[in-house]
Amino acid sequence: MAQKPNIPKGTRDFSPMEMAKRNYIFNTIKDVYALYGFQQIETPAMETLGTLMGKYGEEGDKLLFKVLNSGDYLNKIDDRELLERNSLHLAARLCEKGLRYDLTVPFARYVVMHREELQLPFKRYQIQPVWRADRPQKGRYREFYQCDADVVGSDSLLNEVELMQIVDTVFTRFGVRVQIKINNRKILTGIAEVIGAADKIVDITVAIDKLDKIGIDNVNQELRSDGLSDEQIEKLQPIISLAGTNEEKLAVIADVLKDSETGLKGVEETKFILDALKTSGLKNEIQLDLTLARGLNYYTGAIFEVKALDVQIGSITGGGRYDNLTGIFGMPGLSGVGISFGADRIFDVLNQLDLYPKEAVNGTQLLFINFGAAETAYCLPVAAMARQSGIRTEVFPDAVKMKKQMSYANAKQIPFVALAGENEISQGKFTLKNMVSGEQRLLTPEELISEITK
Repeated sequence: MAQKPNIPKGTRDFSPMEMAKRNYIFNTIKDVYALYGFQQIETPAMETLGTLMGKYGEEGDKLLFKVLNSGDYLNKIDDRELLERNSLHLAARLCEKGLRYDLTVPFARYVVMHREELQLPFKRYQIQPVWRADRPQKGRYREFYQCDADVVGSDSLLNEVELMQIVDTVFTRFGVRVQIKINNRKILTGIAEVIGAADKIVDITVAIDKLDKIGIDNVNQELRSDGLSDEQIEKLQPIISLAGTNEEKLAVIADVLKDSETGLKGVEETKFILDALKTSGLKNEIQLDLTLARGLNYYTGAIFEVKALDVQIGSITGGGRYDNLTGIFGMPGLSGVGISFGADRIFDVLNQLDLYPKEAVNGTQLLFINFGAAETAYCLPVAAMARQSGIRTEVFPDAVKMKKQMSYANAKQIPFVALAGENEISQGKFTLKNMVSGEQRLLTPEELISEITK
């Protein structure tokens, strides 16, 4: 017996029903992006490692899927290098390309390459798969889709405000209750300055970002191993465990950071965003959360993360401002801000909460039963009329037993079946069966179409 094929861990097949659900997610997000003037682009699945490496921090670099060079890729490798078994060195020698880790860095590369063609500010959205060599687990995949929106070429905080409105609108349309978390990397930088550890900002943010996963004691231990003194760690405790309203938190942190110009700038930016959103009619709560760090090195200003309130799952949307990103590609001074919806996690959330609209996931609406060549010839023009009226229609291709054809309709949850035998044809009509109620009616083609479309 032949061995059954399989797929790589952390990847998935999607059935027609699952694809209908995914398309509902993608189309909902696309529609909201379009409301705010965003335009769609696409970039290649592969980028050069020069584009990707060094943009996500050391941990991110380790999670890049690298692609072997084509041809005789071992030709330039000598036996000594092979015997040393230095995987990082060999990967650098054998691989010039990698699968994209996210959509933001490829977007920055796109902006630099096409800068002469772009009208700034440039508002783009992009819905494509990304790959991460992570350990697969519930809600975390090696291949997954991101749905990004970014604005480059504008320093205005109104862009952050609009992105938060987009997040709120998308999840309101999905019917998912969420909490939008906001912070600012300038605040975190100010904290590092105040405690006398300005050179440890990346270590501090990476550790704080793990608070929900590993707890305060382990975060403190990680900070200690990163070289922070007990005194410095002690100064961090009240900041990590801040409570109260957004205004109260900002007042406390402004006092703590009174000697940090950078930190106060972060407080000012956060206050502007929160104040502007007060009058925008948000349906979901937005919360200032100083434990939110988002470990990616390129965020420099506001940072965002979204958690579903009724499902236990990780972040389902995130993003922030990245003033320095395009400078890495030789285009300094171009500011950007963006968000990314985690489509695969949203898929799981909507499944668990059973929130897909029936009309979004329904497939074929009408099936014509095949009784033979003459009967099929009678059905085909009416099937064409039904499709012209927007009815998703099939004609069963084979003249097999009616039981098999009806089983097909039931399996695909087709709500209407049309039958035309000798009696129906003589009258110029069809018997239309409602597969839900079991009701049958003798109708003209026009009445049949009207019955289904009404």
